[in-house]
Amino acid sequence: MVWQEGPAMKEYVVLFERAGANYSAYVPDLPGCISTGATLDETEANIREAIELYLAAMADDGLPAPEPLTQARGVRVSA
Repeated sequence: MVWQEGPAMKEYVVLFERAGANYSAYVPDLPGCISTGATLDETEANIREAIELYLAAMADDGLPAPEPLTQARGVRVSA
């Protein structure tokens, strides 16, 4: 079996928020790339599709995929 390199992979930070009875998600490095879902798993699947469509539209316009720059960490504090 010959290993073939596929398309370049990028990993974008996705922020998920509880939005009442559902969830929303957005990608800080891809302005306007948002999605929603009834569950966290559904929202993750939807935002993955939104990212793929966003990047495909950029490629169709001859634009490169933005580099992922955002980083996220949880910070524990007394509350």
